[in-house]
Amino acid sequence: SRVWECVKRCAVLRLSPTYAMGKFIKSGRVVVLLQGRFAGKKAIVVKAFDDGSKARSFGHCLVAGVAKAPLKVNKTMSKKKIAKRTRVKPFVRYVNYNHMMPTRYQVPSEIGAQSLATDAQMDTADGRIEAKKFVQKLLQEKFTSPPADKSGRPSKDVLYLRKKLRF
Repeated sequence: SRVWECVKRCAVLRLSPTYAMGKFIKSGRVVVLLQGRFAGKKAIVVKAFDDGSKARSFGHCLVAGVAKAPLKVNKTMSKKKIAKRTRVKPFVRYVNYNHMMPTRYQVPSEIGAQSLATDAQMDTADGRIEAKKFVQKLLQEKFTSPPADKSGRPSKDVLYLRKKLRF
């Protein structure tokens, strides 16, 4: 009879509704892209579409990322060379959830991940160029002087985003 109770309990558990997993790919999460042209590049989630959309019927999100990370600089370099080496090349695109890996990093709220790009901008080529320029300006500014975390040190999330992924 004890075995039968255990079997019934297991059957009840199997028939019970599945529990939804917590949504952790939210706006501001730093992700690493795994497939395509920007494989191995880091990006920030701008907007998540868990249930898909009309154009894309799968779970995806709009990301803004770093196609070319800034290089190291030192004191002996000229201002012109420093300006060239600290330049950032951004990208903005829609990515399937299967083609990205979320990291533990979340950019500070002062960066304003939701405002990096909009769906309306992504509809036109001019809008995408405009979004890229805004992302470039913002990332370059934040990479040169990273926002401070609670302890007053530069934010580890922004420093992680700035570094090229070594693999």
